[in-house]
Amino acid sequence: MASVRFGEVVEGYAVPVLNEREIRAAAGILFVATFLSLLFILFDNNFLPIKFVIPVFLADILVRVFVSPRFAPTLILGRLIVGNQTPEYVAAAPKKLAWMIGVALSGLMFVLMVVMNTYSIITGLTCLVCLIFLFFEAAFGICLGCKFYKLVYRVEPTLCPGEVCDVKAREPITRTSGAQWGVLFAAVALVVLAAFTLTKTLSAPARALFPEKAAGAAAKH
Repeated sequence: MASVRFGEVVEGYAVPVLNEREIRAAAGILFVATFLSLLFILFDNNFLPIKFVIPVFLADILVRVFVSPRFAPTLILGRLIVGNQTPEYVAAAPKKLAWMIGVALSGLMFVLMVVMNTYSIITGLTCLVCLIFLFFEAAFGICLGCKFYKLVYRVEPTLCPGEVCDVKAREPITRTSGAQWGVLFAAVALVVLAAFTLTKTLSAPARALFPEKAAGAAAKH
């Protein structure tokens, strides 16, 4: 049986690595579960889903940090989802620091919301930070927790997602032109303008497209 270690040894890489594609998939899974459970709180004042999600979240992160990422359930599920994609190897050490931050955040949520059965501005902000971390990882491939690696260990990280740690000139396709900036600002301005001018019109109650069927369904209930 192979020894349990943090990160995988892959030929051609000087440091233990992890598959960024699996990590992003796992972050997406945790984001959806956490976000949906928060919707139950916001719209139904139902705290039951979040009290199931938080222990699962905490347990998964604890396994990643103190056992091995190979045995974390969400990373296993992520592997099954993206298994046909070419791996994107990233250094394991910065991810471990990021997940240690996740342990602290989810541990605080577990104590306050599950053990003590309370809610407050503290739990709200903590949950928001977790969602931001998960969203940036899943949507953009940006590990916000990894940004603290240099501050904590006083060494430059290597093998970062998207090779952002490497000092190099940006490829032409990644540069943003003045015209593109103009389009972006114009789009934002149009959204803001619409919010001020169309709110009253768009807030009218929606009508049934098929009134007869809607009336029949209402009568059955």
